[in-house]
Amino acid sequence: MDYLKAFIIGGLLCVIAQILIDRTKMTPARILVLFVVLGVVLTAVGVYEPLVQFAGAGATVPLSGFGYIMAKGVIQSIQEHGLIGALMGGLTASAAGISAAVLFGYIAALLSKPSDKSV
Repeated sequence: MDYLKAFIIGGLLCVIAQILIDRTKMTPARILVLFVVLGVVLTAVGVYEPLVQFAGAGATVPLSGFGYIMAKGVIQSIQEHGLIGALMGGLTASAAGISAAVLFGYIAALLSKPSDKSV
């Protein structure tokens, strides 16, 4: 049942993003930023945590989950270190995801053969 919940919630988040791509003039980069900021805002108002408890990876893997992880890190770091925690908490909490993205991006760049698309 957990897999089904994760699939449905993650799928709904992806459907929302696809609708934004198809029906608006927003660029994919703006949609990416929108989803990350939305994850932060929904975490700040206490809405995203119950969604994570319900859907697990279906809510934490999409881009809004990255915003959720960053917001949780900032909140925890502020409680531990005070105001300076606002500057370091988000990066500390999301360091593994950022490191994995950089590493796999580098590996993909090494393995791919770049070419000019206009040819």
